[in-house]
Amino acid sequence: MSGSRNVHVRAAWLMLGSTLGFGLMAVFIRLASHSMPTWEVAFFRNTFGFLALLPVLLWPLRHEKQPLSAFAASVRTDQLPRYLMRTAIGIGSMFCGFWAIAHLPLAQAISLAYSSPIFVTIAAIVLLGERVRARRWTAVALGFLGVLVIVRPWSHAFSLGTLVAVAAAALSALVAIQIKQLSQIDKADTIVFWTYALWVPMSLLPSLLTWRWPHGIEWLWLLATGAMGTVGQLLWTRALKLGEVSALTPISFMQLPVVTFAGWLLFGETVDAATLAGAAIILASTFYITHREAQLARQRRSAAPSEAVEPGV
Repeated sequence: MSGSRNVHVRAAWLMLGSTLGFGLMAVFIRLASHSMPTWEVAFFRNTFGFLALLPVLLWPLRHEKQPLSAFAASVRTDQLPRYLMRTAIGIGSMFCGFWAIAHLPLAQAISLAYSSPIFVTIAAIVLLGERVRARRWTAVALGFLGVLVIVRPWSHAFSLGTLVAVAAAALSALVAIQIKQLSQIDKADTIVFWTYALWVPMSLLPSLLTWRWPHGIEWLWLLATGAMGTVGQLLWTRALKLGEVSALTPISFMQLPVVTFAGWLLFGETVDAATLAGAAIILASTFYITHREAQLARQRRSAAPSEAVEPGV
């Protein structure tokens, strides 16, 4: 019992570390974007993130004294066209998300980013043929209500920039569906490697249109953006290997108060009541959708190979 408890505690700490990593990445994106174009910030995030990731991927080979050819064999894939599609959509989501972080209040940009699971549910219905019943439809509807409360298209506070943040969440949902499909074919390390290997050149091309070399402390912001993004991703992956998604998701919501505090402290931002209300609705919707997905996954595993449990409730 104590061993199981220790595993869950470890998963919770890993998720908290991931949350802080992603929160700090958003802060560094904002700092770098004060003087650097969004395209370049994304390029350097991917480049430095890839450099931070490679030692992690290569460490098992060094530990086991295997040649580099073993690594090449371990990340070999026959799904390169699908990776090209996945990374192209991912770059679109990244550009939109980075632009939102650079131009919107941090709390607003991150709150809208949490609407991604709502779009994942819709994409799973359309692309994967999943069945969704009343309770999850209700959660999706509430999630969209939360988005509308933040965006406020009916008021003078409406900004087209908020739609960029919503687009980032929607594109991120498509990426999540593609990762779900690829994970049935390739290992996690293969997916991560090809994602970064393709992200770097794909994000370089548009950045060349407005290229300027970073100067002084800009290098630090860009390096920290890449490092924190990779740290957040690695800790997030390891947390989900150890713990339940539904139990860990509320911990990931800590990113919102982290970036809200950073926005107030560093950029003098305040959070209005509509953003707080919309964020609360989105987080509640996201938590229910995530909890329900985990519950259905457990039911499907317990029912295999029989078909006693009907998915999609």
